[in-house]
Amino acid sequence: MILEKRVKLHVFEPSKRKIWTVVGKNNEHWVDPDGVYCSCPGFYYGKLNGKTACYHLESARLAIKEKQVETIVFSDDEFSDFLSGLIFDL
Repeated sequence: MILEKRVKLHVFEPSKRKIWTVVGKNNEHWVDPDGVYCSCPGFYYGKLNGKTACYHLESARLAIKEKQVETIVFSDDEFSDFLSGLIFDL
């Protein structure tokens, strides 16, 4: 997952807003490596069972550490459509 550049940092210019995603087996999940969150069901159910992270979140942290993140730059004008699409996929 790391070497395949499935961890993506979406940067919106000029505001510098950032959204992290990880492309999983079947879809893309929103992650917050600093806030410890992933939108996948495994993260939710893992939290109920005392786990602190899913493999998407662990992959994001490792990709950041190893500098294996794909950065994609967007215009601020695209932010609301991007966010709407991300929420729709949840």
